[in-house]
Amino acid sequence: MSLVDFRSLTQPVGMMRIMAAILTCMSFSLVASAGHVQSPYWAWCMFTWVFCFFFTLLILILEFTTVSAKLPFAWEDFTTAFAMLACLMCLTTSIIYPSFFTCGNCHRQIGASVVSWVCFGVYACEVVLTRLHPSGQNIGFLSTLPGMMKMLETFIACLIFTSLESSQFRTPGLRWCVAVYSLCFIFSIVIILLTIGQLTSSFPFSFDKLVIVYNILAAVMYATAMVIWPLYSFPSNKRPANCGHHCPWDKLVVVTFMTIINFIVYTLDTVYSIRLVFFVSNQ
Repeated sequence: MSLVDFRSLTQPVGMMRIMAAILTCMSFSLVASAGHVQSPYWAWCMFTWVFCFFFTLLILILEFTTVSAKLPFAWEDFTTAFAMLACLMCLTTSIIYPSFFTCGNCHRQIGASVVSWVCFGVYACEVVLTRLHPSGQNIGFLSTLPGMMKMLETFIACLIFTSLESSQFRTPGLRWCVAVYSLCFIFSIVIILLTIGQLTSSFPFSFDKLVIVYNILAAVMYATAMVIWPLYSFPSNKRPANCGHHCPWDKLVVVTFMTIINFIVYTLDTVYSIRLVFFVSNQ
């Protein structure tokens, strides 16, 4: 029989999570009441608020009922990783939603935007609180710099997927770029799940060196996409004159910049992992 832990709700982190659950619920409720909009960015914003609300509420329930202590993975690592992911998601949503879907008379949309910014601040506070480990205390992979870069890589890939449209897959070059985004996203998720599940020690070879090989391949693949995507997407290099507020050309620009950013992140991840495995660990 599970016991209940009231301290999980009264501690600073618990109170931050309660606030985040309330604020995310307010955000998607306000936006839903304003009506549906046919846009992948609107869908991304709604997904962000619902996703953050669901998992924040789930974390609160699992900690309150002490079920979290019985789970077969690093719970603190998972909650810290989720807080950082939710912080990033709320930040981008707080920028995207008011940029595309608010106006001077859109009171509900403005309210949702303000609440979303407050929610970003709450998750940022949670990240700070969960990162304050006592000296000498072990922290999980996702709380380290390589782990945070892995989460950033998958998050940027999600932004890329949000900006993709089926009409962009006409040429082999663009299909290769989509394959790059998809494969790197899948393998990064697998690495994150293996580390959270503490399954890396079951491999008959060095998992850290395998990750380095993957990082090198991912960086090379993103380097090709960084060249091929704009080459095939912008044959005229001009934005159509009659393109409206939700212009498909703008999404091509978003994918281009996100590809460059993710290439930089994968490159930094590779360099840092090589330094960590081959230099620091041998000292």
